[in-house]
Amino acid sequence: MRIIVVGDGKVGHTLAENLASEAHDVVVVDRNEEKLRRCEETLDVMCVRGNGATVATLTEAGAEKADILIATTASDETNMLCCLIAKKLGTDYTIARVRDPEYNNSLNMLQRELGIDLTTNPERGTASEIARLLRFPFASNIDTFAKGRVEVVEFRAHENDAMVGLPLHQVNKKLRNLPQVLYAAVERGGQVFIPNGNFVIHPEDRVFVAADMVTITAYFRALGKNTLKVKNVMLLGGGRISYYLARMLTQMGIHVSMTEIDPKKASFLSEELPDVNVIFGDGTDQELLDQEGLNQMDAFVALSNRDEENLMTGMYAVKKGVPKVIVKNSHLAYADVISDMGLDCIISPKDITCSNILRYVRARDNATGTKVERLYKLVGGKAEAMEFIPRANDPYIGIPLKDLKVRPGTLIAVIVRKGQVIVPFGNDHIEAGDSVVVVACESGIADLNEVIRK
Repeated sequence: MRIIVVGDGKVGHTLAENLASEAHDVVVVDRNEEKLRRCEETLDVMCVRGNGATVATLTEAGAEKADILIATTASDETNMLCCLIAKKLGTDYTIARVRDPEYNNSLNMLQRELGIDLTTNPERGTASEIARLLRFPFASNIDTFAKGRVEVVEFRAHENDAMVGLPLHQVNKKLRNLPQVLYAAVERGGQVFIPNGNFVIHPEDRVFVAADMVTITAYFRALGKNTLKVKNVMLLGGGRISYYLARMLTQMGIHVSMTEIDPKKASFLSEELPDVNVIFGDGTDQELLDQEGLNQMDAFVALSNRDEENLMTGMYAVKKGVPKVIVKNSHLAYADVISDMGLDCIISPKDITCSNILRYVRARDNATGTKVERLYKLVGGKAEAMEFIPRANDPYIGIPLKDLKVRPGTLIAVIVRKGQVIVPFGNDHIEAGDSVVVVACESGIADLNEVIRK
């Protein structure tokens, strides 16, 4: 597909990199000549210098023949205007990053009137991810598929976990009280494995399991991991993510404290969030954190604009014994190093936004096939979990999985049929209309026919 990316910032550059690697014809638009030069040197894309919200620039970028335009500049208004002009010029689909909370109530109307097919809000999306993690504090990450019926949960294995040290094919035979889940992926020492029946989980492995919500909950209860209930949370920083997250958590009945160093912003937050304890002060000051009862918190979430501050305060919270610590960090290349410091929950707004947009692009790219309904990056982007909806004429329909060829490095993790969640084995089969969750150690898979064949 021909895709125009307006804005060569962190999100725009990452999107262009991913889309180019999937063989799309990508055009990057930006005003900054130095950024574009670096982009041309590192990516297989075409670059156009100019204002993406003008007819001349979008015409030069080929908007009249483009399949998708993605506007990711720092200005919400510019992004929406880009989409409006692109649609008028003939672009099929448009995506805009819209971050300002003031647009929330009128977003549906703006999308309809401006011809925007998808809006994405990195801060709100990040807050939703964090809120879900705080509901299940035993997990490092949680992704949902099949309209919430299936969950893929990441956690770190410990030496006393019942399944550690056993080949996976023996787990359910020897541990009959342990609910049956599918072990979708394991990360060990920076390497990702799609485990087979002979695979053995070691202590400190990062394990991804998949099942329905009830089974997942019972599984972690049997392992003794879901005893913590989050009632008190402290947030570092009063930015947009903290604003959205505080509103979500108070609605969940969780008491929230928030530190903010800017006096005007602290005053604004106190007025907008009356149920939140807004603390005016430097949230990186250990003495302040101790005075405000950090060691009594069930969770600490570091959301300042500086990754270094988030890491340092996160490590201090771990040292003080806070059971659940989540840090915002944009450099997932260091995820393994950060994890070794005891910080397992790392959130990247950039990656969350890119995953949402890439999922939409892949669905449009494969609109007539077994399209990707949902897509999540796992293990810092080293693996992907994807949801497909098979069609009646797909060649693998009705054939037992044991009689099909499965692409190396992939796993049929879960099948959902008429609301029933199935952890598949060799005798199970796929029917048209099922929701099929696939885990793969590679990116770019866009069709279920690429994964399984007769």
